[in-house]
Amino acid sequence: MIKRIAQTAGFTGLLAALLLTLLQSFWVAPLILQAETYEKSEPAAVVAHEHADGAMAAHTHDAEAWEPEDGWQRVLSTTGGNLVVAVGFALMLAGLYTLRAPTKTAQGLLWGLAGYATFVLAPTLGLPPELPGTAAADLAQRQIWWIGTAASTAVGIALIVFSRHWLMKILGVAILAVPHVIGAPQPEVHSMLAPEALESQFKIASQLTNVVFWLALGLISAWLFRRKSDGQYHA
Repeated sequence: MIKRIAQTAGFTGLLAALLLTLLQSFWVAPLILQAETYEKSEPAAVVAHEHADGAMAAHTHDAEAWEPEDGWQRVLSTTGGNLVVAVGFALMLAGLYTLRAPTKTAQGLLWGLAGYATFVLAPTLGLPPELPGTAAADLAQRQIWWIGTAASTAVGIALIVFSRHWLMKILGVAILAVPHVIGAPQPEVHSMLAPEALESQFKIASQLTNVVFWLALGLISAWLFRRKSDGQYHA
């Protein structure tokens, strides 16, 4: 069983990561590069954000910090990061399949949609994807809210889908709403260097590429898991 999970996750993660990198390279990355031109055009690489009390807080960008250059370095770095994330999520799906195996490959699409709702859609309702040069709240606070939102979404979806009693389904809906009622941490003043139109394009591109990624992750993992269960990959 462990070998079956590992093989499913490995192949699924590789294929999904390559697909995500391809989509990001042609759609998301150009928007990020365009936004970086606005960030780098700031005098002395200093971005000033006005706080509610009127004080100005200047954040200096470290010119010595290493970052991958445009071209193969950036693509390779993105691919490596995507691979780690994709294999991790594929391991999660394959593990869940051992508890409730898909009877049809198409059911993997539903698992993929659930993953997208849990790890992308719900968190971005409060913390949308940001281009370089966008003001943001404290990182630790955002991470705590993101983790709590993903966890509550997963629990809420599980209760709605798998519970038989209507009271548990109502509880699931309530749990889904909790982090959004609390609200995501926000900066004192919302500001960004890139044009609003570019920000909108980036949000749409990020959402759609993640939808495709999760649908592919669910579909491929369900197909591989079912084939392995039929013994077609057994030595």
